[in-house]
Amino acid sequence: MYLATGHHLTYCTNIHPGESWEEVFRQLKAYFPPLKQKLSPDKPFGIGLRLSNLASEELLQGNRLQEFKQWLQEQELYVFTMNGFPYGGFHNQAVKDDVHKPDWTTTERLAYTKRLAQILAEILPEGVEGGISTSPLSYKPWFLEEESSKVKAVYSSATDHLVSLVEALLQLKAETGKTIHIDIEPEPDGLLENSKEVINYYQEWLLPAGVKALQESRGMAKEEAHAAVLQHIQLCYDVCHFALAYEKPAEAFAKIKHAGIKIGKIQLSAALKTELPKDVETRGELAETFARFAESTYLHQVVERGDDGELTQYPDLTFALQHIRKPNAVEWRTHFHVPLFTQTYNGLESTQQDIVEVLQYIKKDPLTQHLEVETYTWDVLPEDMKKELSESILRELEWVLSTLNPTEHAEDGRTGHRRAHTATPR
Repeated sequence: MYLATGHHLTYCTNIHPGESWEEVFRQLKAYFPPLKQKLSPDKPFGIGLRLSNLASEELLQGNRLQEFKQWLQEQELYVFTMNGFPYGGFHNQAVKDDVHKPDWTTTERLAYTKRLAQILAEILPEGVEGGISTSPLSYKPWFLEEESSKVKAVYSSATDHLVSLVEALLQLKAETGKTIHIDIEPEPDGLLENSKEVINYYQEWLLPAGVKALQESRGMAKEEAHAAVLQHIQLCYDVCHFALAYEKPAEAFAKIKHAGIKIGKIQLSAALKTELPKDVETRGELAETFARFAESTYLHQVVERGDDGELTQYPDLTFALQHIRKPNAVEWRTHFHVPLFTQTYNGLESTQQDIVEVLQYIKKDPLTQHLEVETYTWDVLPEDMKKELSESILRELEWVLSTLNPTEHAEDGRTGHRRAHTATPR
């Protein structure tokens, strides 16, 4: 939905199982019309669309894309952002570090992302920028033991493909009039994890290579080429991921903005966290609580803060639990996208406050037009925390709306649900 603050708000459909287009479309039909009726009955409602590589290929076959476009128009729904991070299966199987495969060193990742951009350009409303979040180039642990020359080759190959993508997006804009940006999403153990690594990558790799390529292939002036790279390769600021890097939102935003990097999308998500008791012998019960979140589908990296401020990373929660009695460890933050609307989880806490700070910040400085709730772990939550999915989605969005604009989020007597103060998307 388009908010009076100038943001489009939705949730990411990666929470729904389904890798084929038929499965994806069935989920969209089941969840979005009822949700729109409750939250935005009189105005269009946005979708944060996740398509696997398979679904993206199937959607372009026959008349499916036009049928989808017609359905969107009939239902007063629109797609403004897509999640192009998970390429293959994302539910009911072990995903773990495979979520990064194929990475940006491959032509498969490039072709998939171009296909998503082609689809988005066709269904994107006039006057709305489109965004597609993507992986942070690759997965860092794959290269920890490699020689520096091989790591540089990874950066170089990934950059070549992103520069090729910029050229494709410029051509797409010339043909369709639609502006689409790819939003790199840093996360723990990604090749890009935090604002410092993102800024270094832009300054040392992406901008030099992109400007040179656009000058040569399109005859652009240096300033024009520089602006084109920054327009089409932006940042996906996942609040959970930056909280895991222990970066305060306002400080991260200031550094990113100072570097000239644009934020294409803010993903509203929360991580688990806890202060560790000083008496290490009392941490057994805490370990048992954390162990309930150690499941086999997704990576749940742990970032530990020591009493000296140093950060230690563990690749997954099951491994980290072996170190929970480390004497100088004072805080754990765990990559588990927990629901936004509560701050406590059976003795653990979440980084919900970071989301509150982000929402307050963008009321003064919008940063982006795209807001997307990304709580994708509903089916792997501990059993006593699971709720009916449609009601959970509604609670997530209502919590965002009430936090962002509490005075404009009024009770609707007809439905019993809160309705957002919305405007027509533009």
